[in-house]
Amino acid sequence: MKNAPYPCFWFDNQAQEAAHFYISVFKEGKILSENAFVVEFEIMGRKFMAMNGGPKFTFTEATSMVITCKDQTEIDYYWNALLAHGGEENKCGWLKDKYGLSWQIVPEQLGRLMSNPETAPAVGQALLTMVKLDIAALEKAAGK
Repeated sequence: MKNAPYPCFWFDNQAQEAAHFYISVFKEGKILSENAFVVEFEIMGRKFMAMNGGPKFTFTEATSMVITCKDQTEIDYYWNALLAHGGEENKCGWLKDKYGLSWQIVPEQLGRLMSNPETAPAVGQALLTMVKLDIAALEKAAGK
């Protein structure tokens, strides 16, 4: 869609480096255009922009990227790849990459596991004890 909105990420001066890092993590990515100020790139068919805007603004957890993973192998891959070279772990499947952008790495089963009113409290309690999410432990908490 020609006028579809897409996110722009503000960096101090790492826009090119970040864009190349993200397309290396997701494999199905490419640089669309690049200059000293702005990089437009695509990941899995979705467009993004990275801009060198200076140090005035930084990322906060108020904005995060969510990756829904089909299995533990995918969770482990994205978790490790996005933490590489200086990222920071947080609780409940959240992390910050080395540029400070927040990510939620979640299993696709999480919505289903949390939607059953009988098991949701136990799943929620299990989730609160985790840093990287563990599908087997979440399913065990749900009685599966």
